[in-house]
Amino acid sequence: MPNSIHFSYREIIALLFLTLIGVLSSVMIQWPLLVGFSPGLIFLILLCKGKGVSWKDLCSIGMRGLLKTKEVILILLLVSMLLPAWYISGTIEQMVSFSLNLLSKEHFLLLSFVLTMLISMLLGTAVGSLSTIGIPIMSAASALQLPHEAVAGALISGAFVGDRSSPFSSAHQLLAYTVELPVFRQFRKLMPTMVIAVLLSFIFYFLFDLKWNLDSSPSNTLSTKGMGESESSYITFIPPVILLLFVCFRVQVKYAFLFSILSSIVIAASKEVSILTIVYHLWHGTDQLGGGVKNMLFLLLFIAMAGIFNGLLEELKIIQPFLDRWLSDSKSLVGNTWRTIAATWMISIIACNQTLPIILTGRSFLPHWRKYHSNEELSRIMADSTMLFPGMIPWSVLAIMCSTIVGVSVLSYIPYAIFLWGLPLITLIVSIVKQEKERKHFQNRKMFLDKCS
Repeated sequence: MPNSIHFSYREIIALLFLTLIGVLSSVMIQWPLLVGFSPGLIFLILLCKGKGVSWKDLCSIGMRGLLKTKEVILILLLVSMLLPAWYISGTIEQMVSFSLNLLSKEHFLLLSFVLTMLISMLLGTAVGSLSTIGIPIMSAASALQLPHEAVAGALISGAFVGDRSSPFSSAHQLLAYTVELPVFRQFRKLMPTMVIAVLLSFIFYFLFDLKWNLDSSPSNTLSTKGMGESESSYITFIPPVILLLFVCFRVQVKYAFLFSILSSIVIAASKEVSILTIVYHLWHGTDQLGGGVKNMLFLLLFIAMAGIFNGLLEELKIIQPFLDRWLSDSKSLVGNTWRTIAATWMISIIACNQTLPIILTGRSFLPHWRKYHSNEELSRIMADSTMLFPGMIPWSVLAIMCSTIVGVSVLSYIPYAIFLWGLPLITLIVSIVKQEKERKHFQNRKMFLDKCS
């Protein structure tokens, strides 16, 4: 491999453009993502080959990137079996009944957001939070004929509160490590914008609930009376309890899913559900909830391709020179803020995951932010953008996992996931206000010194 590989701005922009156009076309035409992603990956490989990287090195780098996705692939494979397993065991039916008694239909979105937010702050994971509470709430929303997109947006907003802000979140800890801040010092720094975004979400979902209730006439409003009144069986709550306990005790998510699925299969077998029926649903999914390994295969292949793509980007430092120069002529807080947000958005678009944007943005921009502002300010900007963008990009692995769990496409839930797209705007406004205060303070001090002289 050559000691130094340089990629021009034109090549980076061409790679970004081709990748973006390809995946957007797949989303619009509803083709598998791997079809639209292929031109970008092929172009990247040819670009590297043209720079003198051997096929042997390309294969080695690609394999290392592929191996990094094995955990995600396994988790998605288990998620595809979780919904049908819970369905055939009767767990979904009981959890829907429980959710209907717990949630008020008049404030369904607001309560969904609050409950998911509290659980995500405890668990520190968006995927784990959506798995434990998102599935029954989405099923209850179906029973009440509520708009799935809005409910999914509320759930994902709540899930990302903890994924971004909880000290127990691996992404939160990775950000603290990257920008060299103690975790709880970073937590305090992230609180102000989090509180503003949560209050904004409260208002948004309260008004949406109010509007939906006003628009619902008696003829199309479904009564909750008697809904889910099936014979209660506490044994059917074992699978979600196992999932919740495993995640609470920081057991790896893959084991939480696996043992929850196995317990569901045992319960279904005890109800004399045949092995053939169980296998059929695990493979094909269910008409009511979807899922099934068969429906996940193309998605798993795409994630494997994304792993190879990310491996090449990371090890060959393709974006690094662009990042090094991006902030070089910017000194103001507002200028550095919008440039950091723009750069991390670009990285998130082509990286397909949450980890690479955090590491690349943090390590590349930390010296500049320390020189002109502080690493605490960089932490705030990244938490309010880098941590959230992967939840809004349809081909991002994190967005795919969230979308798979709630059963709603990324583009459909984005308009209702106000916490995700509201925070980048809020943090930019906060930077504007801070810069204006600093400017006024500097002017007042200058006037004072002039009078003294």
